[in-house]
Amino acid sequence: MDFVAHMKFRPSLSAAEVDGAMIRRASYEYPEGVKLIAEYWPISSASQVVAIWSADSIDRILEMALEWDDVFEIDVHPAISAEDGLRAGPEIFARLPRLRQPA
Repeated sequence: MDFVAHMKFRPSLSAAEVDGAMIRRASYEYPEGVKLIAEYWPISSASQVVAIWSADSIDRILEMALEWDDVFEIDVHPAISAEDGLRAGPEIFARLPRLRQPA
């Protein structure tokens, strides 16, 4: 399953702590079972990191969130690619009661 994470540095961090987190990231290795799909560092106050991962278990995502919780406020969301969503969409919409034609 794929996950998208938005990470924002905790406002309480000093500049030295932010620098330390960046150095820590340079040597960080993802847990077994997690594949990095993409990671971006937006020039934004809303989030400093946007990462997309594929993981064989939600436990691995929790592990990463706990590892980085000291420096980031982290929002993680399950996600589906546009390609997979478009492929699955017709079948999913066919099952939705609100879209069924009245008999």
